[in-house]
Amino acid sequence: MATTPSTTGAVRAKEFHFPVSVEWIGGRKTLARVDGKPSVEIAPPPEFRGTDPGVWSPEDFFVAAAASCFAVTFTGLAKREGLRVERLTVDGDGIAGKRPDGAFGFTRLELRIVLELDPAAHDRARELAKTAEQTCLVTVSLDLPVEMTVELRTPLAA
Repeated sequence: MATTPSTTGAVRAKEFHFPVSVEWIGGRKTLARVDGKPSVEIAPPPEFRGTDPGVWSPEDFFVAAAASCFAVTFTGLAKREGLRVERLTVDGDGIAGKRPDGAFGFTRLELRIVLELDPAAHDRARELAKTAEQTCLVTVSLDLPVEMTVELRTPLAA
């Protein structure tokens, strides 16, 4: 009689998929699609001879992915902790140039986080920001330095 290995007490790795379809739509533009979501036009930025500065570039999405990942990771942690955040902004800057391996690419990513919340929660917010930095799926997947600065502010009285 064949037996199957027991999974009781075993840690099972999770695997998630994020399928995207990109179609060339003419010139230097593409259209990215994800089932059930609006399509997004993508083109090279003016820095790389892009002709439509009003269209998001792959480079914009790269920086936005890291910044938004931090934001949603932090707010998820804050909600779980019952930490009330009045406002959160993340300004990102992806710096591209010659890498140590000689290739041209992103050399570092800077994220500037501004959090507005009760001053009594500032210490806990700083701890959660560090946890978010260490657990954000996008930034921990990158092979380049991600420099984060966190500024804590007290909300203005209404």
